[in-house]
Amino acid sequence: MSVSGVHVVEVAQWQGSGAATALRLREGAARLAELIPAARRRTVSLDDGAGTARGGVQNADVLERHLHAVRAALAEVPAGDLTVTVGGDCAVDLAPVEAALLAFGDRLALVWFDAHADLNSPESSPSGAFHGMVVRALIGDGPKGLRPVRTLPADRLVLAGARSLDPGERELVGRRGIRHLGVERLAGPGPLVEAVRATGAEAVYVHIDLDVLDPRIFPAVGTPEPGGLGVEELLKAVRALADAFTLAGIALTEYERTEDADQEEAVLRRIVDGLFRPARR
Repeated sequence: MSVSGVHVVEVAQWQGSGAATALRLREGAARLAELIPAARRRTVSLDDGAGTARGGVQNADVLERHLHAVRAALAEVPAGDLTVTVGGDCAVDLAPVEAALLAFGDRLALVWFDAHADLNSPESSPSGAFHGMVVRALIGDGPKGLRPVRTLPADRLVLAGARSLDPGERELVGRRGIRHLGVERLAGPGPLVEAVRATGAEAVYVHIDLDVLDPRIFPAVGTPEPGGLGVEELLKAVRALADAFTLAGIALTEYERTEDADQEEAVLRRIVDGLFRPARR
């Protein structure tokens, strides 16, 4: 994809995470945003501290303020730019997916690369962390103040690489007809492209939580799960989606920078080069 059309929006939010190490997301987001080549950049101004729980959601008041701030930032992205949202926790992607839905309507599918489904409700969540509820909100069941203005039909959601689902999430996947491709079905990109085609969509929004990768390759996340994707598997899948559909937006989230930053950045550079520097593939 052309750098001239890329607009990076950095959202270094940590308050949606349930990880004990969530504060590392701030530095991770800043560094990851720096690595992505882009014509235009914006850093969303956020609260530094924790907030107040509400309705079973930790830090709900802060997260609601952040949601409004991200919406305002996205409203200033020039038409035609590809928005690349850099988190921060997965909940930063509520407003960008919402914006893609407003732009593409029923023509949009959402591919959620993540070790987790993020389909909990405040009642079912074991942690109260909103990053585990954001997809549930996007498909129309969000807590007060953290709901999109337009929701995604569940049959246009594709979970990719999810391998740690809570019982309530598994039940919801079956009941709502949500497409779920485990790691074993992502060895080649064909099944994923076909799953998106089956939704009837013409455009696709791609969310990447870096914990979709195997932690032996990239452990710098708050909730690692064994048995994840390799870097090339991830890149081939995203490239295939971009070749088959209009790319409505992309997010990279959940990088918790550690003392092993050099090793982490080697992996991140492979991902960035593979996605944003096509000539160097």
